[in-house]
Amino acid sequence: MKSTFDATGEVAVITGGANGIGAALARAYAAAGGTAVVLDVVRSAELDGIDRVEQHQVDVSDRDAVHTVIADVVATHGRIDALVAGAAVQPRATVVDLAQADWRHAIGVNLDGVLWCCQAVLPHLIERRSGAILVFASGLAHAGRAEASAYAASKGALIPFAKSLAAEVAQYRIRVNTVFPGVIDTPQFQAANPPGGEREHWAATIGIGVPEDVVGPLLFLLSDAATMTGSTLTRDRAFAKE
Repeated sequence: MKSTFDATGEVAVITGGANGIGAALARAYAAAGGTAVVLDVVRSAELDGIDRVEQHQVDVSDRDAVHTVIADVVATHGRIDALVAGAAVQPRATVVDLAQADWRHAIGVNLDGVLWCCQAVLPHLIERRSGAILVFASGLAHAGRAEASAYAASKGALIPFAKSLAAEVAQYRIRVNTVFPGVIDTPQFQAANPPGGEREHWAATIGIGVPEDVVGPLLFLLSDAATMTGSTLTRDRAFAKE
């Protein structure tokens, strides 16, 4: 993707970036001249060998591991300019059948992980008195869905979290915005939405996008052109593919 935005010399940490939207953003950010530091529990073969994309295997629910890897990133690059908090898990179970381990895992990755990453990155952004943080929410935070209570609850909690953080760090010219990426065909979406049912309904009504569809809005929010904070960027529909 040819980028309208110039990230030359900048460093963005992207959690959950081994595939899907995070991987598409990592490629685009590197193409725009920045260094994309991907944090994920797995390593992506599709990102191997791409200039200015580096990968670190880390579980964002592990606070100590997050702080260690962020310290390593700063030691290597001397700076961090942005955090994209996209790591998430989506256990499927009814409330009655939801296992405690699955609930804790969802909260640990989707909610705690955002806190740990923000705590690790913010001192460096505050020192520079600039930067951007993007927090991925979900339409399920408002609408809910059968067998998605853990995911919806954790994503819903991120909305007031991001707004509160935005108020706290505005004095340092750090922007914190929330993203509702819409219905995007990612490995996680495919696992949670087998063919048929809601998946076919979405395809016929609002459209199912691909990860690259979200890259432009994300690059905008990471750029200085986005003079906004405490805001929510929502993609409700996808353009029909020609």
